[in-house]
Amino acid sequence: MNYIQSMTEDLDLRMPTMDITDVVEILIISFLIYHILIWIKNTRAWSLLKGILVIGAFLLVAAYFRMNTILWMASNILGFAVTAVIVIMQPELRKALEELGNNNLIRSVLNFDVVGRREEGLFSDKTINEISKACVEMGRVRTGALIVIQQKQPLGDFERTGIEVDAIVTSQLLINIFEHNTPLHDGAVIVRGNRITSATCYLPLSDNLNLDKGLGTRHRAGLGISEVTDAMTIVVSEETGKISVAYKGMLERGLDGEKLKQRLKNIQNKGENEIRKPRRRGGKGKNEKETDK
Repeated sequence: MNYIQSMTEDLDLRMPTMDITDVVEILIISFLIYHILIWIKNTRAWSLLKGILVIGAFLLVAAYFRMNTILWMASNILGFAVTAVIVIMQPELRKALEELGNNNLIRSVLNFDVVGRREEGLFSDKTINEISKACVEMGRVRTGALIVIQQKQPLGDFERTGIEVDAIVTSQLLINIFEHNTPLHDGAVIVRGNRITSATCYLPLSDNLNLDKGLGTRHRAGLGISEVTDAMTIVVSEETGKISVAYKGMLERGLDGEKLKQRLKNIQNKGENEIRKPRRRGGKGKNEKETDK
């Protein structure tokens, strides 16, 4: 009994004391870490973080099996790697500092509903019908269009290159945006959930050298965004009126309204049903010829 009592007293002596300041400090650090992770998830830093975690797991395996050469190389590269991460993340870090300077970051942190609004979820059946209807109508009158459908990976960097719209998706609005000689017709429209977030957005062009030379800028931009994100892009040809879908660097062409609805529903149910891989890769059939502006 005395032995147990002495152990308890010894344990009490070793336990650090905590006062109200320590509790407040823990809460502040936890609060900051949580919102830093939220910020990382809503930028391209999320993909970078996952890559760093994979490398970290590999180094743990190397340490467990005592792979000294790999550990030596990792320790010497670490200093350069930190600098490389800062260079890669420069746009995101600059944006975060600008928001902090404008107090937007603090305001968004205190408003917990912002996170819920940013994660609006996938679109409804009504949105699928509206997008399909708009694409069919624009194809009928040869109106070029470029519509990017966001999935899990945020597209905030591309949204900032355009003009904010923040409107519910309707076929009339999409047709009006891409109408010739209107202020918003040039560039891409980005759709998140059931809302059009931005228009006239700039997209990266595909650098695939094996693409058909007849593909115009609109198709190359649709393929380009699909190569660097998990977004699905709908392209309506200005020359032929044909509807194409770009996903993971693959281009499926010549879709009608029903096939387009099916592709959108595959995204809607992606948790259970992956998008069917297109049969063609940026190519054309023997009788197809298309050049887009």
